Amino acid sequence: MLVELPLSWRTRNYVGTIFGGSIYSAVDPIYMLMLIHRLGPEFLVWDKAASIQFKKPGKETLRAQFVVNDGELAAIRAALETQRSVDRTYIIELKDGAGNVCATVEKVIYIRRRETKKTEG
Repeated sequence: MLVELPLSWRTRNYVGTIFGGSIYSAVDPIYMLMLIHRLGPEFLVWDKAASIQFKKPGKETLRAQFVVNDGELAAIRAALETQRSVDRTYIIELKDGAGNVCATVEKVIYIRRRETKKTEG
């Protein structure tokens, strides 16, 4: 999945570059939502932590690529066979048109199987 964040009046800060809050909000929910949909309803997925590093000012549209491949899903499922929960860390690079990294966001996602409710009777 590709996310594009344009420099506009809505995303521009006081000094004319893309506001840090806009950068973070553009990428914040993506991995959590991708994992919720790819793993299915038997898994509980939550954002656990995040950090952002600003490398250079965003003076034009920034782009971020998100990938959750089948190997990643298999690794999560395998880990949950022996552990109650897992934390997965994803690094997101926001790049300008020349491919320069303007910001890096690290997201930590918490995942576990949903507990089934036991019925009496």
